[in-house]
Amino acid sequence: MRLTRSLTMLLATVTIAACANPRTEANVAQALNDAASEISGLKSDIAALQEQIDSLRTVVIKQDSTISRIAAVNNIPISR
Repeated sequence: MRLTRSLTMLLATVTIAACANPRTEANVAQALNDAASEISGLKSDIAALQEQIDSLRTVVIKQDSTISRIAAVNNIPISR
């Protein structure tokens, strides 16, 4: 009796789960596509920011070496 009841409940659960609403599935698919588009946009923004940071590092390194040379020519000690 108990086994029959369990199998009946399992069959009912599987049957109900198989009856999905197409509108809900379409909404989920659209939401996943929107999320993928946003993630792609964020990746490109991060890449652009990384490029800007690398450019700024290059500028800072050049300025640091220029300041070091000027200090060396004028015998000014620089602590780092």
